[in-house]
Amino acid sequence: MKPLLLTFAALSFFGFFNRRLLPLGLMAGIAYLGLRGWSLGRLPLIGPHDTIAFFAVSVAAMGVATRLSRPLCRAAWFTAAVGITAGLFGGLALLFPVRSMPMPTVLDTLWFELHVVLAFFAYALFGVGAIVSGGWLAFRDRPLLDIQFKTALAGWSFFSGSMVAGGIWGYYAWGTYWLWTPKEIWTSILWLFYALLLHLRLKGGKWDVLSAWLGILGFAVTLFTYLGVSLLMKSSHSF
Repeated sequence: MKPLLLTFAALSFFGFFNRRLLPLGLMAGIAYLGLRGWSLGRLPLIGPHDTIAFFAVSVAAMGVATRLSRPLCRAAWFTAAVGITAGLFGGLALLFPVRSMPMPTVLDTLWFELHVVLAFFAYALFGVGAIVSGGWLAFRDRPLLDIQFKTALAGWSFFSGSMVAGGIWGYYAWGTYWLWTPKEIWTSILWLFYALLLHLRLKGGKWDVLSAWLGILGFAVTLFTYLGVSLLMKSSHSF
């Protein structure tokens, strides 16, 4: 199945040569996740290989969906940036070993799967929003900032849902809705960060530049919350 993931990474990464390559890559990525899930009998959401692959495909999916908006439908720079981002993470997933363990008892609940899926959709939207923010800083095309706001709002909504599902999962797993682990602390920081970004965006045009830069910085906070904490700190969410 790994050739499918490699195909996804390659088609996504070289999507700037032809705008049709990114959707083709997305199809390969979805096929990989589907076959991987079929072989496991569950969603592939455990371990760095599966989670990074899921994140990469989510970036491509959210990028393709966002590209349907009028200002971006023919923007080659946007397709290239999304494709390169998805392709790089798809390639990164290939560097980690594939784990085929059964679902641990503590994770064997719909709330865990919902928690993780919603979080990755949010992470992907934050990444797409960062790309759009960079485009606005480069071209100062007003509709781009409107799209950035919509991606941030959708991502924040998904992330809020993920936190609720995670709290319910935590209660079933450990008997409490909240543990003061580094992951949960950084999750709160990320949620508050995007709440601030959304608030600034509503305060008027004088905050546009700051909102755009925060949109880019937010993706850095996202990556640290997802990968940095999981790889560098001991937590209930560590790989």
